[in-house]
Amino acid sequence: MMRLKGSDVSMASSNWFDSQTILDGIRRWVEIETPTDTPEQVNKLVSLVADHYRDLPATIERVAGVDGCGDHLVVRSTWGQDQPGILVLSHLDTVHPMGFIERLPFRIEGDSAFGPGIYDMKGGAYIAHHAFRALCATADRSPLGITHMFTSDEEIGSPTSRALIEQEGRKAKYVLVTEPARDGGKIVTGRKGVGRFEVFIRGVPAHAGTRPEDGRSAIRELANVIQALEGMNDLKRGVTVNVGVVRGGTRPNVTPEEAYAEVDLRVPSFADAEEFVGKILGLKSKTDGVTVEVTGDLNRPPYEKSNSGAALFEHAKTLAAELGLELIDVHTGGGSDGNFTAAHTGTLDGLGVDGKGAHTHYEQLYISSLEPRARLLYRLYQTLQ
Repeated sequence: MMRLKGSDVSMASSNWFDSQTILDGIRRWVEIETPTDTPEQVNKLVSLVADHYRDLPATIERVAGVDGCGDHLVVRSTWGQDQPGILVLSHLDTVHPMGFIERLPFRIEGDSAFGPGIYDMKGGAYIAHHAFRALCATADRSPLGITHMFTSDEEIGSPTSRALIEQEGRKAKYVLVTEPARDGGKIVTGRKGVGRFEVFIRGVPAHAGTRPEDGRSAIRELANVIQALEGMNDLKRGVTVNVGVVRGGTRPNVTPEEAYAEVDLRVPSFADAEEFVGKILGLKSKTDGVTVEVTGDLNRPPYEKSNSGAALFEHAKTLAAELGLELIDVHTGGGSDGNFTAAHTGTLDGLGVDGKGAHTHYEQLYISSLEPRARLLYRLYQTLQ
């Protein structure tokens, strides 16, 4: 399935993997703020990324954004597109709102470079591009074609890019995801499935002081629902259910007619997904005169470690050892676009930069991780076949 091209780990030029050169490129991407809900900003970065490929042996396809999201970019090497190849998945959107860069400007402190989205995941997206550019500078071409997809909506569950990811993922032989590394550089070989649900409750309003017996409280019923949902948590099985948003009622002296909640579900396996999705959708009212309606489903299937995924990791581990890195894999609770491909295509995630603070006011990458992580991607491009 995979083999190393001898023990040759030399690059086109060691200068290609100079950390400062790579960081300068990442800075340009970071300083264009790209909140998912600001498509004009995302598209500004999409245009810059597309420009980076115009002098390379690659074709560029720009997929127009829909439903308030930005465009997606699909870049394909001009070679190897007649057979299943390597699909690289990156996203350009971030969770930070516009103007957050005033609070978290690009800056360097010791081994850390700070900025909105620098760790999750502009750093990873950029080093994958940089590794491709380094590959194109050599006389050789990789055994397989390379397709790099940059999406605009991963941070909200990839609603407008999912079909495209699944389509390209089924055509690929391998999928490499440039989400950030975990816990000191660990590679991700499994992720929990993610479900999102909305709970709508309707009761009967009444004057809470003079006619309380006429009312049926939607909020009281929501409390019952919350207890049922919280009772589904099973940390030993890795199942978590979180009621993250609640609201209801109008005034303190009115028995509340309506209540609402938003729920997050995380499950490690497809069997768990089937069980707990069914339980959540099957919630019923315990109060006469009150209705409970639950809508939702999985928005990311579980990413279980498959035989092909395990073999891909072992190959990457061997390459990393040649570069002086010890590669360790981990299963994590967060979802990514790798969840959409892992069930049918060997997928390796967490190939981006090392750092910490994703989605926070101190988000940062470790500059020392740039060269080895970019070299690892380069070697994966060179040796996967």
